[in-house]
Amino acid sequence: MSGEFDVVERDVDWEATETAIIVCDMWEDHPCKMAAHRVGVMAPEMNRVISAARSLGVQIVHAPSSGIPHYAETPQRLRIALAPAVEPPVPIENWCYLDKAREGDYPIPYSSNVRDLCDDVVYAGDVQTSRRQHPAIEIVGYDGVGDDGVEIYNFLEQLGVKNVVLMGVHTQLCVLGRSFGIRQMVRLGKNVVLCRDLTDAMYDPRTPPYVSHQRGTELAVEHIEAHWCPSILGVDLTSVLPGSADPTATSTSAR
Repeated sequence: MSGEFDVVERDVDWEATETAIIVCDMWEDHPCKMAAHRVGVMAPEMNRVISAARSLGVQIVHAPSSGIPHYAETPQRLRIALAPAVEPPVPIENWCYLDKAREGDYPIPYSSNVRDLCDDVVYAGDVQTSRRQHPAIEIVGYDGVGDDGVEIYNFLEQLGVKNVVLMGVHTQLCVLGRSFGIRQMVRLGKNVVLCRDLTDAMYDPRTPPYVSHQRGTELAVEHIEAHWCPSILGVDLTSVLPGSADPTATSTSAR
């Protein structure tokens, strides 16, 4: 394998009512303050995109891992918690690690230690920060809230969801590895895409491959595109097919 890939774009028509967006770990704070800053910049645009998609009939699932107690008694949390159990086609793992049989090494560093990846000028340490979802991302209506892959799978099956869009942070970590992340959703047989302009990697430009933070995120996105699933832009989730008389039809341009 040369390590070089050709980019191929194609149009994919999805039924909005068979589609869900999973918002991964968009916490209101983070031990890495540069990461928290970038989430704060991204959150308003993410809210705009999911608001438009929601109005078209797309199901929104908010997954702020470890922040679920904040939403314990909300109807959005209960919608997922009370979904009837369904036997999955493959086991749902607590964390899906690098699959060496399927994908190459990470193009940017991977570590469970925030200190190894954070690009703060001076890292303040692993202090406990809020896992509540960023307040700029609204949780309303028929949205769901959960961070457990089994519960989320049950919920998606209850609704007949076939198509899953992942957005949020961090690209090479939780977006890929969570029990509701890209690796697991692909293994469960869902049609999966990454929203490439609404994600961010945990990467420090002072570490290999010594590129900008933006390029580090692009490398993580390219890794996912090469080995796991296509990507789309947020704008692809905000409109129906031009001229379509079917209000449930959406169009995405995946690459």
